Amino acid sequence: MTTTADTPLADRAREARQALARHLSELRRIHLALAEDTRALKAFTVEGQALIEIELASEMLEQYLVANGAFLENMRGRFEARLTLLRRGEPSFAPARAAAATVPPSPAGHGAYWLAFSRLCAVLRRAARAAEA
Repeated sequence: MTTTADTPLADRAREARQALARHLSELRRIHLALAEDTRALKAFTVEGQALIEIELASEMLEQYLVANGAFLENMRGRFEARLTLLRRGEPSFAPARAAAATVPPSPAGHGAYWLAFSRLCAVLRRAARAAEA
């Protein structure tokens, strides 16, 4: 059950997730628009101008790869720089000092935290490989 104190944090997390989902949805729309525009390039080859299609396709793909590589490298760098702080953000096992003598420590959240942390590390490794390729 969520307490009143947790609600603002849950709301902020939900809003951040929704904002990211909107941006990714927009990125998908841009990908579809690029794909549609590239279909139109076939007309150059049909008209006997394959060189134009080749040049335009090469330019578009090179620019796309550069832009995505730069984005991935930037995001990877940002989050790798924060790994130490994120690692220290592990849920504390010790309850509040006042209740420390009466309540045994609980590892609630420990497994989920390290699973999420490991997932971030794995994604950062994949981003590094993608940016290098």
